[in-house]
Amino acid sequence: MTAALVAGLLAGYGIAVPVGAVATYLVSLTARTSLRTGVCAALGVATADGLYALVAALGGSALAAALRPVLVPLRWASALVLAFLAVRGAVTAVRHYRGHRLATRSAPPPPSAARAYLALLGITLLNPTTVIYFAALVLGARATDAVSPLEQGVFVLAAFAASASWQLLLAGGGALLGRLLTGRRGRLVTALVSSGVILLLAVKMLL
Repeated sequence: MTAALVAGLLAGYGIAVPVGAVATYLVSLTARTSLRTGVCAALGVATADGLYALVAALGGSALAAALRPVLVPLRWASALVLAFLAVRGAVTAVRHYRGHRLATRSAPPPPSAARAYLALLGITLLNPTTVIYFAALVLGARATDAVSPLEQGVFVLAAFAASASWQLLLAGGGALLGRLLTGRRGRLVTALVSSGVILLLAVKMLL
């Protein structure tokens, strides 16, 4: 039981801690909206990680084999979604900066907490690296010892908890960043830098 708990925590942090395009978007989204929206978005990422951990624990090698033919389309879809978000974020930031006098009348409403949750859940689910990562861990564990359903459950819950704790930390950082950069110029620079990083990471995903 303890071994499954530790393995799940390590697996969750292992997939969550490396800062990529999704993490960058999460921080930027929280900075532009609110901590509540950021928390829901963070839980969307963690839910995807938990679902992939569950599917990998149940499917193992069969899942990895089934996904292999569609890895390239999934990677392209994920990169295109992230590139779209990066471009839209930059265009919106420039538009608001140039027309700041009319911003209160023309700015679209911020995404709701539920929409942020579903958006980050969908983006993370498009990333095939996550399921391959968890499948490899589960297969490695099964190579030596049989894993009981209870241990599988502990592994999945621990992976979800680890991912959630890290994503919530990122959301908190985004909320703090939003409070520090309250001016128009600060928000413009933050949005452009974030969009640039997301776009570069999306291109790197394809290469």
